[in-house]
Amino acid sequence: MAASMKTAAGMSNMLQFMKFIGQLKRVPRTGWVYRNVKKPESVSDHMYRMAMMSLTITDPKVNKDRCIKLALVHDMAECIVGDIAPTDNISKAEKHRREEEAMKHLSALLPEGLKQEIYGLWEEYETQSSPEAKLVKEFDLLEMILQAHEYEELEGTPGRLQEFFDSTNGRFHHPHALQLLSSLNEERGRHMTKTDEAKNCGNSQTTGAASSHTS
Repeated sequence: MAASMKTAAGMSNMLQFMKFIGQLKRVPRTGWVYRNVKKPESVSDHMYRMAMMSLTITDPKVNKDRCIKLALVHDMAECIVGDIAPTDNISKAEKHRREEEAMKHLSALLPEGLKQEIYGLWEEYETQSSPEAKLVKEFDLLEMILQAHEYEELEGTPGRLQEFFDSTNGRFHHPHALQLLSSLNEERGRHMTKTDEAKNCGNSQTTGAASSHTS
């Protein structure tokens, strides 16, 4: 009887944990909200693609499974504290304190072993204390600028979100991340060139039409 009650209580806590995690699907990424992006991605959208980036790693020196776990956990606290952006004027220390408190609350809902694992993963990412944590941080930045590029494409506004790219300068080091970055920059450059050519063509046609009208 006592064991079944304990199991029921454990599953009730697990259900509450899953409901908290589900809120990440409804927390928009603040940077896009502040830039007036229509239908901005959620935090869970961001973490999912980071996890897929981790899954594609072929570096034998990196623990792929650990990278996936770090990607899935690193922003978990935002289901409680929200996505705090640098422009929110909240210090890094205060941001860390809020997120630490949230992670303690979330992990307390889990069985002991899992509690330690998930909190430990979050702490590892926060302190950047492993090669995997450092790589996943690069994926965090890479996913952000890939999303910025996609928004520019969707809006037809090349270069509008340049500040996000500028904020990542010099922060990529792993060969896999650097290769993806190179491909992204090439594609973005081609897209911007095509847009400039289309604008110039449109301008020359307008000028020509105006000239023939006044002649």
